[in-house]
Amino acid sequence: MDHRGPQKISTGTTIMAVEFDGGVVIGSDSRVSAGQSVVNCVFNKLERLHSRIYCALSGSAADAQAIADMVNYQLELHSLNVEAPPLVLAAATLVKNISYKYKEEFSAHLMVAGWDAKKGGQVYGTLGGMLTRQPFAIGGSGSTYIYGYVDSAYKPGMSREECRQFTMNAIALAMCRDGSSGGVIYLATITKEGVKEEVAVGDEIPKFYDE
Repeated sequence: MDHRGPQKISTGTTIMAVEFDGGVVIGSDSRVSAGQSVVNCVFNKLERLHSRIYCALSGSAADAQAIADMVNYQLELHSLNVEAPPLVLAAATLVKNISYKYKEEFSAHLMVAGWDAKKGGQVYGTLGGMLTRQPFAIGGSGSTYIYGYVDSAYKPGMSREECRQFTMNAIALAMCRDGSSGGVIYLATITKEGVKEEVAVGDEIPKFYDE
């Protein structure tokens, strides 16, 4: 008999976001696990925080979604009060503050990416209450397998399509190696014009090996 009690459902995962001139691409895999069991193969780990601001979830699924829900609520109120869309930095700062305040209770990491009229496309890491803007960021258990790839493949000034393919390739490589990453690839491209969401399944996912 297993006396360990219920295991926390985790988005042991691969998440990634990349800036380009005019916007960002953010993506994730879709596998959710509890212990050694896969409990969901097609969970969308990209959460909308506002019209042009998204976050990618990793860690405990419940904790990550709780943070995203709190930030979404605060941004909606802020937007109504100032009668303008919130800045990406404001969203990332909220995530950072909540993550730090509840660092003993929550086990989650949210990566924030989006577009605003002030600074264009932006990507922020918020691990452990830290806040850093980066040209690209990776996170989750699968990220440990792709540091070499992203460091060698990333080039400043990449186009929208190059960033999309870069994100797709990196997540696909992580899914090949990381037992906690898998399923399909969710992508969102965020620009001034809006958000384009995509799902890559089956043969649409890049392969880097012979079957």
